[in-house]
Amino acid sequence: MGKSKVYFTKNITPQSLVQIYKKLGIELKGNVAVKLHSGEEGNQNYVKPEFVKEIIDYVGGTVVECNTAYEGARNSTIKHKELIKKHGWSKYFNVDIMDAEGPDKLLDIPNGNVIKKNYVGKNIDNYDSMLVLSHFKGHPMGGYGGALKQLSIGVSSSAGKAYIHSAGLLTDQTKLWDNLPKQDRFLESMADAALSIVDYFKENICYINIMCNLSVDCDCCSVAEDPCMKDIGIMASLDPVAIDQACIDMIYNSSDPGKDHFIQRIERQNGIHTVEAAFNIGVGNREYELINID
Repeated sequence: MGKSKVYFTKNITPQSLVQIYKKLGIELKGNVAVKLHSGEEGNQNYVKPEFVKEIIDYVGGTVVECNTAYEGARNSTIKHKELIKKHGWSKYFNVDIMDAEGPDKLLDIPNGNVIKKNYVGKNIDNYDSMLVLSHFKGHPMGGYGGALKQLSIGVSSSAGKAYIHSAGLLTDQTKLWDNLPKQDRFLESMADAALSIVDYFKENICYINIMCNLSVDCDCCSVAEDPCMKDIGIMASLDPVAIDQACIDMIYNSSDPGKDHFIQRIERQNGIHTVEAAFNIGVGNREYELINID
């Protein structure tokens, strides 16, 4: 397996998102799903709709989300729609909560290490391709959040989120937090779920990670720490493993003194194991060529 190409720009602008997407040489065809994090109620760090409008308009995409498996403003379709409107997403885009109505679609994962199936919103069948537009940051459970988390937890339905978090034990989110597995089993389940989405879209999927607002907490946190590092830039790739590995490497190689806090969060949760597990089952390649487009 040769090295995967990962493109990088220090410029964090709406225009640079389009520029770096063009470097990938891919044309997302048909109905394009744009998977991003629309932000939990109270979160200050999520990437705002105005910033991504140019790239979403360029690909002609529909913003897609799924309901959560924890208490908050996004764990039911009614509340989730209200928050999406409040955060401004429906002002600019068509927004599809893919698991708004059941039954979920079941994707088989024959090569999964922990889970052999993934529950996703049935509306995924409405899309021919996907742009995974991730805000790269820390995460209280996964250690970090990037392309692999968007592919797995992000695309899974509410029941699917519970299934991944419990390493295939249950789909009932009300019982989830009393049935959490060992950490590495959860991370391996995320990698398995990511594989199912990569296999579903095949060559019709690409990834952009925005390395800004670098908090140790996810956009799913209603009370999140402020960023501990300065903004770094934007990366793009056709390989979700490579792009996450490149982002993590850039954190470790940074001269920013705030990196120690960020790295502590990654290592506390053994976050790199998601990348390791995804590589081991063929989601992508950890070896990459970083191409600066500035």
